[in-house]
This record gives sequence, C-alpha cells and structure tokens, in this order.
Amino acid sequence: MTSISAPPGAQPTPTSDFTNGLRVCLPVTVAVLPFSLLFGALAAQNGLTVVEATLMSALIFGGASQMVGIELFGQKIEPWLIVMSILAVNFRHVLYSATFGRRIRDWSFPRKALGFFFLTDVHFAESERRVQAGLKIGFAWFLGLSLGIYVPWVAASAVGAAFGGMLGDTSHLGLDFLLPIYFLGLVLGFHKRPLFLPVVSVSAVASIAALWTVGSPWHVSIGALAGIVLAASMPPPRQDDLPPVGGDVP
Repeated sequence: MTSISAPPGAQPTPTSDFTNGLRVCLPVTVAVLPFSLLFGALAAQNGLTVVEATLMSALIFGGASQMVGIELFGQKIEPWLIVMSILAVNFRHVLYSATFGRRIRDWSFPRKALGFFFLTDVHFAESERRVQAGLKIGFAWFLGLSLGIYVPWVAASAVGAAFGGMLGDTSHLGLDFLLPIYFLGLVLGFHKRPLFLPVVSVSAVASIAALWTVGSPWHVSIGALAGIVLAASMPPPRQDDLPPVGGDVP
C-alpha cells in the first residue's frame, strides 16, 4: 500500500502520521489475524493456558519464534537447544536493527527502545518502502503501524487459545500459508533495488539446500547469510541507484 503524504504546502501532524500508519497496516492485519488465531489454537493444543498464550504473544511478538517455541516446549529437549533454535529464527532481526537504527537516529532512547521491540519483518519492509519513497520514518507513523498489528495479534492469539479447540486439526486449513504469501509480496516490492535478483536467488537456493541438509529453523538464517555474503562481495551500486536514507515528508 502506498504511503499517504500530506497535501502540498501542508505540514503533516502526528495525528495524520499515526492515521497513515494505521492505514498502511490494514492489509498486514488481514494477513496476520489467521496466523495469530492459528498460533493461539496450537498453543492451547500444546498445553498452554489462554493467559500463557496471550502473554507469549504480548511479550515476544514474533510469530515464527513463537511457533518454534510451542513446538519444542512440549518435547524432551535441552533448554539451550530451544534458545538456539529461536535465535536461528530471529537472527535476521540483528540485520534489521542495524539498518533500522540508521533511519531513526533522531528518536529519543525510549522511542528507539519501543521501536526495536515492535520491529518485525513487516515493520522493516514497510519502513524501507517508506524510505524508498523519500519519506521520513516518524515515530507517530511507526506507532500507528505497530499498534495496528500488535493489538490484533495479541487479541487474536487469546481468541485462538480460547476457542481453537473447536477447530480440531488446524493443519488442513492452510492458514499458516497466508503470511508467507504476504511476505513474498513485500519482497517482490523491492525488485527495483540493485542486486535484487541475484541476492534473492542465492538466498532462496541456500535456504532450500539448508532445509534439506541442516533442517529447520536454521535454513532461515543460512539463507539470509548467503544473500548477505553475495551482496557484500559484489561491487557497490552507484550512489544514484540507492534510495535516500531519509528526509522530510513532502
């Protein structure tokens, strides 16, 4: 969804930026809700109470890592292996933070801390799309985007945990496929970036190969690292090919 800017000559207000962030997150929320309901149902099936499932979504706010967690908690696995598995899934957030931190240098420390807590795949992608359009990542805009996803995510997790047992076996519903489709759309939105095709291709091949050999969830980080290595080894793109790092909202 294209970000909405203020009319020519008008200064955007925090309220309008917040509303704009809410509008951007609408299609994301539609994709997230089934995934969140599915998590709640699976959490209940794996022995978590409604309160525990809700707190897990509220405190972790990471769909993939939450799924890995509930799959491993009920098994006789050493705690350090669970931690390492979740770290493998979330390692990409280290890379997100390194880039995102450059975009929000003017934020106060409390705002940065809150921003990094909310930073997920969707937030990173939407923020980069906003920067690519020449718009600044304002705190009000990011807060609107974040709360528009966070609140429904936590609420749907509670609903899924409370009533998920009525669905029976959720695997045949295919709800867990909706969010990857949305992520694929986000990735394709960056197809004009320099080195897009080779980096995505190498990441995909490396991830699939790692899935067959090393196994899940390590294939996520291995695929990401393969793309990073390729991008780092290639000649840097020309300065005029790069999107702006930020700027005032037109």
